[in-house]
Amino acid sequence: MTTEQFEIGGIPAVLYGEPSKKAYLFVHGKFGCKEEAGAFSGIACPSGYQVLAVDLPEHGVPKEMRDEFNPWTVMPELRSVMAYMKIRWNELSLRANSIGAYFSMLAFSGKDLQKALFVSPVVDLEKLICEMMTRAGVTEETLRDRGDIPTAFGETLSWHYLTWVREHPMKDWRCPTAILYAGQDNLTSRETVDAFVEGHHAALTVMEDGEHWFHTPEQLKMLAAWERKNI
Repeated sequence: MTTEQFEIGGIPAVLYGEPSKKAYLFVHGKFGCKEEAGAFSGIACPSGYQVLAVDLPEHGVPKEMRDEFNPWTVMPELRSVMAYMKIRWNELSLRANSIGAYFSMLAFSGKDLQKALFVSPVVDLEKLICEMMTRAGVTEETLRDRGDIPTAFGETLSWHYLTWVREHPMKDWRCPTAILYAGQDNLTSRETVDAFVEGHHAALTVMEDGEHWFHTPEQLKMLAAWERKNI
């Protein structure tokens, strides 16, 4: 398969597939990278699409040269990438993982996308942060007073991050959306994803014994079948 490595305004990017008028933007999640799009491109490109993937801030190489991985730095980068894509392709769609789906919905609300395919999406970041606070035994008052609090499970709680999320709610998401959700997802509850699906008329597929990170042979087989069906 044809691949091309380049940069979009300093953002590392890789493009898969032969020239086409249609393209998917692939957005990875935390600890991901643009090369994750390789498997998806093996399905999308034979169907007539190209696939463009980028490394988000604090991801890719060199990591120390990038901004922090948070919505107020990710959103402008994603919008720059989308502006580039609108010049190059006539039909644009989205494939995103985990918090990459949340960032994408913030960045592209109200935009004309043909479809969106989300795998294990974070659809309510405020709720997720509050659940992490409860798990860590941290109250809002304590977080406000201290600003940042590291946790035993590897996440740093941030008052600035929480208030930013509350001040910038996700809205006006109109793109036809299909979701692959894992029944054992430890970040987004079934209740939360069901509420999103109902509110946005999304199509939901559930792998009951799946995990937030689809990585076992059985999970990857399910993921590929779902992608083929929904592309």
